[in-house]
Amino acid sequence: MVPPSPGIGRARSLRQNLSGAELLLWIALKKRPHGLKFRRQERCGPYYLDFFSAPARLAIEVDGSQHEHPDQLRRDQRRDAFVASQGIETIRVSARDVFKSVGGVAEWVCLQVWERIEADRRSTER
Repeated sequence: MVPPSPGIGRARSLRQNLSGAELLLWIALKKRPHGLKFRRQERCGPYYLDFFSAPARLAIEVDGSQHEHPDQLRRDQRRDAFVASQGIETIRVSARDVFKSVGGVAEWVCLQVWERIEADRRSTER
């Protein structure tokens, strides 16, 4: 048997060690709300996306308070620019919002996915 690549091992490790907010949101998203499928810890180049909707080409990142630090903001901007260069849009939700209303956040995420799918559909019809 061939051993998994280091990227696969890293993704598995990240999936097994979700933050509290990521875990709550994953529990909501893995139920396939509105028929939508999400992946977690999807690799995109050197990065791992917290959650990913392939049909919408949308990454969902759950940001804790550490993302408010200027150094982390710069890293997030570089990361988002790389992900965008791959044709993937990133939306960010705060961990605080997930803890307050995971259902509301999951519904908002689904709305963002459907809007992206619909916009893509309209652009291909032209």
